Amino acid sequence: VFADSGISAVAQLRLVNGPSRCAGRVEVLHNQQWGTVCDDNWDLTEARVVCRELGCGTALSAPRGSRFGQGTGHIWLHEVNCTGTEAALSECRARPWGEHNCNHVEDAGVVCSGKPHLFCHSGPSRCAGRVEVIHKQQWGTVCDDGWNITDAGVVCRQLGCGTALSAPGGARFGQGSGPIWLDEVNCAGTEAALSECRAKPWGDHNCHHREDASVVCSGSGISEVAQLRLVNGPSRCAGRVEVLHHQLWGTVCDDSWDLIDAGIVCKQLGCGIALSAPGAGRFGRGSDPIWLDDVQCTGTEIGLSECRARPWGNNNCHHGEDAGVICTDSGNSEVIQLRLVNSSSRCAGRVEVFHNKKWGTVCNDSWDLKDAGVVCRQLGCGTALSTPTGAHFGQGSDHIWLGNVNCTGTEAALSQCRARPWGDSNCTHEEDAGVVCSANLPEPVTSPTAVTGDRVLPKFLSYTAHEFLCPVSQLPCSTSEVAAYQRWGVSP
Repeated sequence: VFADSGISAVAQLRLVNGPSRCAGRVEVLHNQQWGTVCDDNWDLTEARVVCRELGCGTALSAPRGSRFGQGTGHIWLHEVNCTGTEAALSECRARPWGEHNCNHVEDAGVVCSGKPHLFCHSGPSRCAGRVEVIHKQQWGTVCDDGWNITDAGVVCRQLGCGTALSAPGGARFGQGSGPIWLDEVNCAGTEAALSECRAKPWGDHNCHHREDASVVCSGSGISEVAQLRLVNGPSRCAGRVEVLHHQLWGTVCDDSWDLIDAGIVCKQLGCGIALSAPGAGRFGRGSDPIWLDDVQCTGTEIGLSECRARPWGNNNCHHGEDAGVICTDSGNSEVIQLRLVNSSSRCAGRVEVFHNKKWGTVCNDSWDLKDAGVVCRQLGCGTALSTPTGAHFGQGSDHIWLGNVNCTGTEAALSQCRARPWGDSNCTHEEDAGVVCSANLPEPVTSPTAVTGDRVLPKFLSYTAHEFLCPVSQLPCSTSEVAAYQRWGVSP
């Protein structure tokens, strides 16, 4: 439960010269030097903050007058005035560091109960894990009904773990085995302890351990953002989703994976909003554990670990189902430099690229399925079905940024393809290029048999891995086939 050093993860605080690490003279670290606290105005309110910060239970007393001996270094804090809700002593109001009119005869002390009433279990540190509380001398869990970031904040502050980064439910850190002590916890956020929050009576609940609540606090020494990454993509804001658990990176299964889930990833990584949520190992197969499955975010979470999902490592997937994300990225990602406009779907339309802070079009000279395929893949829209030219989706009105684009088909982004220099073209907007991607098609529909060229199309389009494939060839439908489907009323 406690760090062996006895030093808080949030602030450099310790109790010395006492009978235990939870009783003694208060010392704080500043400018890489330990110093004491003057006892002017020192009382139980300040002592409670110290005890909570060190994970030492409640404050029993706040001895003054160097009860635990006089220090010999700096006197760092004077006239400390806590409200009692602070997560660390350094957050309390006080004179500037080192400014005082005291001597070491006035060094402040604290005596804590030393018995915590709450701790985090099965997490990567004492400041992240399943929340457990003690009642009637028995540890038990908290149900995640109504559990949110405000409740988690009280837990983090009570443990001296800083602020709450996330409030995962669904037994994210494993299921407990004892009583479920608290349900429908509803904290205001100002409470000094979880037991002060409104909740059902102790032990009164309608939950099971699959709903055990958890927290991830800032004082865990790990960043919630650092526990997530996108790999094998064109930038840090596009790629296969990987999460860190038990010091091992693993993937996320694409079961139920959608734009809402992808949006949380983009937000957590500071990559803007989600453009797409590719599945089926679009960015390659991972090789380590599949940590998360059946992820279901509401869209309000601040981190992926806060979303509902199966317990860590519990899945029925393989790496061919690894989930991916493509974010807009507010920074410099290659992925944000592309969009399809002027159609009813984001996976079909006039191709526009972003350059010098302005959107512009692409000339249709040499424009073909290889080029369109790169666009569709970059946007997470499947494969290219057709390459409408001649401003099929209307004429743009700004720059024509790219001309004579010549992709090999393996590029991760259109900007990686060979082309004339940016803005160098001999085109007009009547030649603006377009794309229709496979992910733009609706669900399979019944249709009459149609003949296109030398192939007879059966009555159904098959639906495989989120892309429509023609049953005869099992390849993406040709332009003429798409035209046939359009005649049946299936409009890309």
